[in-house]
Amino acid sequence: MGLVRNPNMRSGDMLEGMLSDYVGGKAKAKAPKNASSRLVTALTCLQFAFAVYATFLLYYMSPAVDLRTKPDFAWATRIARNMKQFIIPPHVLGRYQEAASFIRAEIPPITPSTICETEKLDFMQKKSNDVQMIKLKRELYDELLDFQSKTIGTETLAQLMAMKSKWNIRGPNKPKVTVLLNHFKRKTLCAQLDSLLHQTLPFHHVWVISFGSPNEQSLKRIVETYNDSRISFISSSYDFKYYGRFQMALQTEADLVYILDDDMIPGKKMLQILSHVAGTEKYKNSVLGSIGRILPFRQKDFTFPSYRKFRSKEAGLYLPDPAYDITVDKIVQVDFLSSSWFLSSELVKSLFIETPFTFMTGEDLHLSYQLQKYRNAGSFVLPVDPTDKETWGDSEHRLAYVSETTVIFKDIVQVRDDQWWRALSAGYVTQWAAMYPQKIDSLLYAHSLDEVKALAPLLEKFRSTVGKKAYIVVPGGSFCPCEDAATALNWPKLVCRERRFKIFDLQIGALSGTSNSEVPVVQAVYSSMKGLIKIHNPSVVITVTDIDPNVKKALKMATETNVNGTALVLLPRPSVSKVLWMADLRSTALPNWNRMRVSVNIITQNRASSLTRLLKSLSDAYYIGDEIPISFNMDSKVDEATIKLVESFEWPHGPKTLRRRIIQGGLIRAVSESWYPTSDDDYGLLLEDDIEVSPYYYLWIKYALLAYHYDPQISLPELSSISLYTPRIVEVVKERPKWNPTDFFKRIHPNTPYLHQLPCSWGAVFFPKHWREFYVYMNMRFTEDAKSNPVQIPKSRTNGWQASWKKFLIDMMYLRGYVSLYPNFPNQASFSTNHMEPGAHISAKNNVVRHDKADFEVPLLKEDFRSLLPNGKMPPASKLPSLNLFNQPVSLKGLKAAGAKLAQDVLRCDNATEIVTVNHITGLPQQCSKFQ
Repeated sequence: MGLVRNPNMRSGDMLEGMLSDYVGGKAKAKAPKNASSRLVTALTCLQFAFAVYATFLLYYMSPAVDLRTKPDFAWATRIARNMKQFIIPPHVLGRYQEAASFIRAEIPPITPSTICETEKLDFMQKKSNDVQMIKLKRELYDELLDFQSKTIGTETLAQLMAMKSKWNIRGPNKPKVTVLLNHFKRKTLCAQLDSLLHQTLPFHHVWVISFGSPNEQSLKRIVETYNDSRISFISSSYDFKYYGRFQMALQTEADLVYILDDDMIPGKKMLQILSHVAGTEKYKNSVLGSIGRILPFRQKDFTFPSYRKFRSKEAGLYLPDPAYDITVDKIVQVDFLSSSWFLSSELVKSLFIETPFTFMTGEDLHLSYQLQKYRNAGSFVLPVDPTDKETWGDSEHRLAYVSETTVIFKDIVQVRDDQWWRALSAGYVTQWAAMYPQKIDSLLYAHSLDEVKALAPLLEKFRSTVGKKAYIVVPGGSFCPCEDAATALNWPKLVCRERRFKIFDLQIGALSGTSNSEVPVVQAVYSSMKGLIKIHNPSVVITVTDIDPNVKKALKMATETNVNGTALVLLPRPSVSKVLWMADLRSTALPNWNRMRVSVNIITQNRASSLTRLLKSLSDAYYIGDEIPISFNMDSKVDEATIKLVESFEWPHGPKTLRRRIIQGGLIRAVSESWYPTSDDDYGLLLEDDIEVSPYYYLWIKYALLAYHYDPQISLPELSSISLYTPRIVEVVKERPKWNPTDFFKRIHPNTPYLHQLPCSWGAVFFPKHWREFYVYMNMRFTEDAKSNPVQIPKSRTNGWQASWKKFLIDMMYLRGYVSLYPNFPNQASFSTNHMEPGAHISAKNNVVRHDKADFEVPLLKEDFRSLLPNGKMPPASKLPSLNLFNQPVSLKGLKAAGAKLAQDVLRCDNATEIVTVNHITGLPQQCSKFQ
């Protein structure tokens, strides 16, 4: 690569002629005796002068000196002028100057006008006569402008110039702009330089770049004839292609760079306009230009066409497009710019963060893609004043049709199609993506082939469920090649190349290469996933718990950027097949996956063997990666064996808390005080130590909460708890008749879950709002004498219960119409069972009721319950049957009506259509309100 400057004078040739004249002419004259010694002295002095001159010249040509500005050698000229009379006699100099003047008179000086060439434009601007395509293109352009005007705002040229800018062409804050002119064959250099030399904002430097051009020498001569120290010629016999000019732009010390193709002749106001807009707050983090493209839109068959597809609206737009009579009268955001780029020198660095897909073409798309991905910077085509060509960045569009352009060749079109599709697959938010935001259920991320295989069942379940959308993302490269992932999923390898959403290859190897640092991987995963999440709005991003920790951090950061709410779900590999019911949840419920916090609260005292059995069943359950706090609530008379067991128990799923009362409180206090919610997303599972749970108990809780409580489309405020247990008798009737829900609901579905007004004390999760309400209610109604309790439910044996926390909860639920969700499976198989071991109630001395163990002990579910549900999933909330306290079918409204009719709540409601409503933060009753 070389840099050539215009010399200010040809001093070497002049000195050589003078010395020849001196030595050849005057040496023949008769000289004094010491003439020979004087000649030697003169030549020695001349030799010394040249040595000094050459030393400084070599210094200025060294790599340490900035070659983009011309060094000033005027000092050497002045020294030579002062010394010439001592070195060369005046009569010799005079004769030489006379000869030089004669030569100059005979040979006229070389000027730009003598060597400049221009392109012949002997044709008219191309215009389409396809009425249908003109209509389609114009419609798409109007849709784009309308969208952008409503979302980001668009301005005319006059409005842009009226905006406040940090750059002032007349003030002290004048920007320095370096212009790079890339030339190969076109004959437009003189036109470009003439335009730049007459800009209303003078440029700082112009670098004329010639890489591998056959016209290098003619381009060089043109630059020399302009004889302007600000204009430099940079050349290389090696063709650095389209990225070379951007590599050169990295070297500028200017504030802004303006990179132009050789078919762009800017109007004389362009530098002023571009600098002003680049200095505004809104567009300071942008790349500006005069020509841009809108990439393809999705077609009806859910594929994307080529950006060069003929007669297709979905192929996108070329802006401005004289062929379709589309001009840009308001600033418009595009997917990438072509032919000219104006941006801060700092932003140029973004082009080289990732290795380009190819160096043969596509630098325009790669620049816009990288700027958006890593700098959140947009690409904009500036508007023009149609009456003033000096505001145009492309004053002669016909030049685009002259000579060679790579984008029209078939192979290049295919390469560029592959390039923009890879960008879109790696999170490039195109204008289509911005205008038509997608909504999918899940985006699964697998960083290795083993992770692809682990997540495959869940991906397949999502994709096979009607109305669900799910895609998988792989890093590509050496981490997990797309083709290998497709094979593992039993998909054809073609899915990695077809322009249809199914699998996304992030091509992370292009960024990280052989680096041992985790930073490039984290940066690439975060940036790409952030874009994909913005485009597709997944309800959840799913990956395995043991994924690389740095990748996990990147995924967490990416999901947190989505304002629409996306949850990161981390699943242990063995749990993936246990949560296939995720695909049956609404997309509106899935983002709440991580919101709930279920704590296990155990009430124990002196049944260490029973507690051991309970703890084993809890440890064997599936928790799908959730944090589950556990607490042990011991009364003052707890035995030594229980204390040792509790203290030695290891719980890997969350924090463990121990509580021990000082004064014996009894079961009513032990249970009711074992848990109190810390938030509206805090749920308490209460378990006495003679309970045993199913391995699937937590999955039932999670599924039910998401299906009936965390789905914004579901309104079920009456639901106050979720039972793990299915009763076999009607508990509140004196005779305690046997009851089988499977037979009872066989007309609906034998295994449908159901709502029941009876709370469960043998394994249930209680809701925070209702538990606060219960605390206040029991405090207002608690009495040791059951007969003095004002609530007497007709025909309920609970009226005589004493010292029972459950009795007060039943009263409150009856008066206010609350229900609990119950499971219903064959043979009353449940998620918890009661072993009916002696305690505060069972086999107690003062309890005259005898309990048959067969009426209470139920089998535990040991297999996935999903297949047993109606249609293999939880039924809609509107389809859940509801029962009153006595196992009779009654609507939710009917349950409230019964409570209102009893009229025995803490507030007296005179109207039979009103029940007590409470403040759910404090649990305090507020007023009587009509129910629906």
